[in-house]
Amino acid sequence: MNLIELIGQSSFTEIAVLLVLAASLGFVGLLLRQPLIVSFIAVGLIAGPSVLDIVYSKDQITLLSELGIAILLFLVGIKLDVKLIKSIGGVSVLTGLGQVIFTSLIGYFIGLWLGLGYITSLYVAVALTFSSTIIIVKLLSDKREIESLHGQIALGFLIVQDLVVVVAMIVLATIGIGSSGHGDTNNSSVWQVAISGLSLLGFVIVFVRYIANPLTEKLAKAPELLVIYAIAQAALFAAIGDIVGLGMEVGGLLAGVALASTPYRESIAARLAPLRDFLLLFFFIALGSTLDLSKLGTHLPAAIIFSLFVLVGNPLIVMSIMGLMGYGKRTGFLAGLTVAQISEFSLIFIAMGIGLGHVPQDILGLVTLVGIITIGVSTYMITYSHQLYAFFAPVIGKFERSGTPREAATDENTGNHYPVIIFGLGRLGTAISMQLKDKGIKVLGIDFNPAAIKNWHQLGLDCNFGDATDAEFIIELPLKHAQWIVSTIPHLHTGLSSEDNRKTVIQLTRSAGYAGKLAVISQGRAETEELNLLGVELVLEPFQDTADRAVHILFEGLDINATQQEKG
Repeated sequence: MNLIELIGQSSFTEIAVLLVLAASLGFVGLLLRQPLIVSFIAVGLIAGPSVLDIVYSKDQITLLSELGIAILLFLVGIKLDVKLIKSIGGVSVLTGLGQVIFTSLIGYFIGLWLGLGYITSLYVAVALTFSSTIIIVKLLSDKREIESLHGQIALGFLIVQDLVVVVAMIVLATIGIGSSGHGDTNNSSVWQVAISGLSLLGFVIVFVRYIANPLTEKLAKAPELLVIYAIAQAALFAAIGDIVGLGMEVGGLLAGVALASTPYRESIAARLAPLRDFLLLFFFIALGSTLDLSKLGTHLPAAIIFSLFVLVGNPLIVMSIMGLMGYGKRTGFLAGLTVAQISEFSLIFIAMGIGLGHVPQDILGLVTLVGIITIGVSTYMITYSHQLYAFFAPVIGKFERSGTPREAATDENTGNHYPVIIFGLGRLGTAISMQLKDKGIKVLGIDFNPAAIKNWHQLGLDCNFGDATDAEFIIELPLKHAQWIVSTIPHLHTGLSSEDNRKTVIQLTRSAGYAGKLAVISQGRAETEELNLLGVELVLEPFQDTADRAVHILFEGLDINATQQEKG
């Protein structure tokens, strides 16, 4: 029995082979400095009918794919905090909306010029407006540019695009009400679906107002349970959305929005990110199993034209808008490069259109080709953005107004700046923070204990709920302007020893680009010597420091002469 026949008889063997293929291609992608999305798309194409044809367990893979989409959209929803939307600034809103509008308009006319038809051109044009959050954040984090001016503006783009995703998904769900893709399947009338949708939205509002914070505070006492609950909520809302006719995508979004205002959203998002990436693999495998490579060549000319528009046109649109708003050509160029690709949402959006019968099946192949080209090329564009800017700087002066009035005013005020970040909000961490606060120094506290977070909020101190051993969480912290990172955590909830925790904190902060000083707690002389070897500038020994201080005070208060006379 050969491997293909064995795979056909065992779903477990099939999944195992697919995972091995994904790991292998992922390693090749790593060597080529490509994001996982490109490798995942390649896995789908190679595993599909045109190459290896080893995808037999389509029901199981479809199930994992749908769960992955639900969690992906859940993570989009959990980032849509109203306070965050208000804080991203006018430049992100105006530039983000401008990019979406102009990209969709120009893309629409390109589609018509290529003979795609009115509805298909509209779908493709909207799909071209979505940029990949996963890729942009990862590449900017690797380059330590998340907190730069162009990095913060790029994050603002992503929030605006996420809002567009929400609107687009809701519009598609509304269009799908009563259609064969949704309404007939669920035997729901338009009014029934509309009422069900409003009821679900009303429940989300009530949940956010009265349930979300106290519930997550209780669940956060067992972090693993909080993650399981988040997955359960994403799946439940997606299932309800599918049942009432709104679609799983809208349900997943609403599940995330329901938790977006909680103080634990960053921790939830960081812990679910690896699961999202794992499950998205099956989305791309399911996608690849529907594509015929022999027919993709017919879309190659159109894919190249659309790709050139995304790779060149999108950055030019962003640079033009930012230039009119008074930003320098360098900032506009670096920010513009971040939108020079389409995302996984583009493929999901087209797949929804196919499900509704609005778009022919082969258009998914066209958009997939555009995704492969733009993601692959833009990765190098963002990686070597500064070299590209140096090359193009002499010819992009027209995108800059004289004086760049917005540049100086914004550059130093982008994001929150904390000179000191403290991990561990117990008695020692709180005491240090209160004294620094009294001296007018801003401190950001990090802890995995909901009670400690609540206590800090009551004291008026800034803090985030998060895991100091979570690399994804560490990358998101405002490390660029921090001068000291203080770790007062002897051990964390991960079950690691105190020594391992300290090493993890040191390694993760350094690998995330932190160049400031470290102060770390120690339980004894041996640990102090080891921490000194790791490059820690200040080692805190609470018991020894307290003893030293106590002896100093006691010694100063002693009558030495009287003591000596008593001995004599």
